[in-house]
Amino acid sequence: MTVATSARATEAVRRCRLLAACSEAPGVTTRTFLSPPMRDVHAHVTQWMQAAGMAVSIDHAGNIRGVYAGATAGARRFFIGSHLDTVPGAGAFDGVLGVMLGIALVESLDGRRLPFAIEVVGFSEEEGVRFGVPFIGSRALAGTLDRDILERRDAQGRTVADAIRAYGLDPSRIPEAAVDGHAVGYLEFHIEQGPVLESRKLPLGVVSRIAGQTRVTLTFTGTAGHAGTTPMHMRRDALAGAAEWIAAVERTASQVPDLVATVGRIETEPNAANVIAGKCVVSLDVRHWNNSPRARAAGEAVTLARDIAARRGLRLDYEIRLDAPAFAMDTVLTALLERALSDGGVSALRVVSGAGHDAMIVGLRMPAAILFLRSLGGLSHHPDEAVDEGDVAGALAVGVRFLDLLAAEPS
Repeated sequence: MTVATSARATEAVRRCRLLAACSEAPGVTTRTFLSPPMRDVHAHVTQWMQAAGMAVSIDHAGNIRGVYAGATAGARRFFIGSHLDTVPGAGAFDGVLGVMLGIALVESLDGRRLPFAIEVVGFSEEEGVRFGVPFIGSRALAGTLDRDILERRDAQGRTVADAIRAYGLDPSRIPEAAVDGHAVGYLEFHIEQGPVLESRKLPLGVVSRIAGQTRVTLTFTGTAGHAGTTPMHMRRDALAGAAEWIAAVERTASQVPDLVATVGRIETEPNAANVIAGKCVVSLDVRHWNNSPRARAAGEAVTLARDIAARRGLRLDYEIRLDAPAFAMDTVLTALLERALSDGGVSALRVVSGAGHDAMIVGLRMPAAILFLRSLGGLSHHPDEAVDEGDVAGALAVGVRFLDLLAAEPS
């Protein structure tokens, strides 16, 4: 590993921490789809991309895109990217590190041109925080962002289309963001967001597949009432019904190997200490690398909710917010990644990603691969999220070798 590679890795980590300060809330990192701090992020990223020799633009879904020309005019493009939005109270590296490594890879070429152009993409949205639907940025790139998503509303009643216009972009021109059919492929660097690599004492891993996800919003509706005057046997407590259901989801999901099910959000009305909850809205997130157990578990969770609601005299409504099938990474690009790791003397461990990534959306339009970096402590979606600079340097070295191997491919 060269001194220049180590220096670029240090700089990539510094840039991630700098962008972490671009936040909607002081003292924490929270940056949702096209919120005001994204303008500062775009300003920094534009500067770094241009200094690396890229032509920079922002498409009408808010993705920032830097193009490094290939050896010949009109060369096909190879895409490297990840997302720039965050969850509330995030760390500095989830998503952002993948974009910084893409820029560092172009910098590592030192002006050398490849048989293909490189486009580094910082997706405007992946987490699904503001509008309850993820992958807005990569859907636009893949050409799968439909009008229903543009009409989704945030907590303030603004639609996705409203947010795009407020940023100075035009939602009617989103189709222009879609890639054509001549892309070479897509590579995403991402922290693992879990403990597997660290437990194996390995800095890097190659993703073989991404687990499918089902996200559901369920609403239990009962009757609000006075906490002191309503007898227990006469209550229609929406929160109590939701609580019973949450415990049942945890119990049943624990019995299915490799399945994870999470209730991460609860909203009650009227949300007062001395009032029985008349309404409770909860989220459900079900994941598995195999589509059949995932779909079965999600269906059983809804059935459980119906049964509990009926027994308690509550009304149940639900909406499926996401139904993303499990996704297998491209075998050719994955093999090239493994060869690049092997050439660098690093053991190539194949891992399944329990988290969703933009690669599963972009991969619908082109071959896609993911390289994982070890998450220290297995932490992610947490302010203490951290990476080892040596791992970052290793990922960068693998990326350079990968591009060379890809450039040598006759196809």
